[in-house]
Amino acid sequence: MHYVYQPTEFARRIDAYFTHIKGEYHIEQLPEKPADKKPEVTEKIIWDRLPEPALLTGLALHLGFGSKQEMEEYELKGKHKLQLRKARLKIESEYEKRLSQASPTGAIFALRSMGWADKTDTATNNNTATIERAVIIESGPALAGNEKDVLL
Repeated sequence: MHYVYQPTEFARRIDAYFTHIKGEYHIEQLPEKPADKKPEVTEKIIWDRLPEPALLTGLALHLGFGSKQEMEEYELKGKHKLQLRKARLKIESEYEKRLSQASPTGAIFALRSMGWADKTDTATNNNTATIERAVIIESGPALAGNEKDVLL
């Protein structure tokens, strides 16, 4: 599939995806009636379309690719590869933010599938290993090895 978007149009489509996943809402003024005061007006957000998570497959579909693999090939060799790399980083950053939540298991899994590793890089010197940097710090409960280890 050939994409003949101009650079500005391709960037606009990427921006449109990230705007779309934020959802849509409107604000309604709701009267509040305290017993001992005169009524006050408060605002309430009403969601018309709920926010969605940033997804590589969602981006691929929004840009018109037939598969995630097709988008990845275009990211490597296509005309707009820099724009796609920045969009991928934006999606990865959303998962990275979730690592500090109470249960980051899903984020860890997603980042692993995006090429992240949870191992540490080591350098050896005279049979002594030293840790240079850790890529992912695990937090929360230990990951289950398989389905049978999961308690419901």
